[in-house]
Amino acid sequence: MASFAATCRISSRLAGRALRQDVAGRGFRTSAAALAAQNFTMPALSPTMTEGNIATWRVKEGDKFVAGDVLLEIETDKATMDVEAQEDGILMKIMQQDGSKGVQVGTRIAVIAEEGDDISKLEIPADEASKKADAAAPEPAASSAPKPTETSSSSSSEASAKSSGKAQKQTYPLYPSVAHLLKVNGLDASVADSIPATGPNGRLLKGDVLAHLGQINVETPSAIESRYKHASHLDLSNIKVAKAPEVKKVEQAPAPAAPRAPEKTSVSLSVSLGAVIEVQSRIQKKLGIFLPLSTFISRASDLANDELPLPAGTQPTADQLFDQILGLDKVGPKASRGQYLPQIAAFEPASFAARKPAGRKSDIIDLLAAGPSRPVQKPKQAVMPGISASGPNLLSLHVPKAEERRAKVFLERLKLVLETDPGRLVI
Repeated sequence: MASFAATCRISSRLAGRALRQDVAGRGFRTSAAALAAQNFTMPALSPTMTEGNIATWRVKEGDKFVAGDVLLEIETDKATMDVEAQEDGILMKIMQQDGSKGVQVGTRIAVIAEEGDDISKLEIPADEASKKADAAAPEPAASSAPKPTETSSSSSSEASAKSSGKAQKQTYPLYPSVAHLLKVNGLDASVADSIPATGPNGRLLKGDVLAHLGQINVETPSAIESRYKHASHLDLSNIKVAKAPEVKKVEQAPAPAAPRAPEKTSVSLSVSLGAVIEVQSRIQKKLGIFLPLSTFISRASDLANDELPLPAGTQPTADQLFDQILGLDKVGPKASRGQYLPQIAAFEPASFAARKPAGRKSDIIDLLAAGPSRPVQKPKQAVMPGISASGPNLLSLHVPKAEERRAKVFLERLKLVLETDPGRLVI
């Protein structure tokens, strides 16, 4: 859109200048706008656009249009875009019809007139692009440019013939190095359109101008161009798709066997509760308070659990290891508190069956006197539930094998307190 507006403004200024010159030279014409017609060229719709295709004209020859109307549709390699009018006017003549392909940017595609002009009396202006092409022809350029030697002129002709690029209109601004080289050698900027260009998108490079002037080898620009094209192409022909790595099945290790339960043993010791019952009776008579036997046994167990020897195979704790470093392990007792709670049960009084004296053989008279033969029963000692106040009682613990000695120490302490000093349990 900007290109169209700029083209219209430049064409209008050129037309006005030409009109003033014509009036001064020939005199006044019958039509005041004899040269008011303007060339409408192919606009550059993007910075990289060099050519386009005309899809269709929306406005026909002789039709009027206003600013904002769509004049035509242009197809590029990327999209199809509409070209809108920037000012009011009349479409005088269409130079490139519908379906025109490869129209270069800057090429005249139509002629337009200003609003209110009589197009029947207007003249079609000359194509400025063709004028520039004629001015940039090789013969005038060669005649105007200085010729250092005959070798340079012949080399420039060979460069034009052997270069892989092609001469085309430079739609982009010239590189500063190219413009400076043309100026130093006395060449006009329009000559750049006639020099074969090997740069990207057809841009003219410094090497192209040097080859044109014969100052470097004529094959150098084409060699550099081919090298860059080769380097820019990624060759994937030797690449193969890698096979997926085989997933190896990891054999799971067998689950570790469950730790075996420690072997246990039973430790027992007989104890008499006579002293405990005596203390119980005295407290009840004097204070009127009845303390059950379980209270005495519980308090005696609490005293017996103090500072028991360590079980066999006990690993030292972090505190004990630290004490060993400081030498404190030899000072303190090597013991710990137990958590034992004994089971107590009463013994059944022993009953003995009648037995014959040992060493005497039975005879016929003994057999007849005794009557029917009966099996001789051995004395039996059984544990009865409950606590016996008169007879002995059995204290027992079921502990791991490693704590057998520790459990025995506990039962001995318990028996000592209950039988010798039960009174300390109620103080």
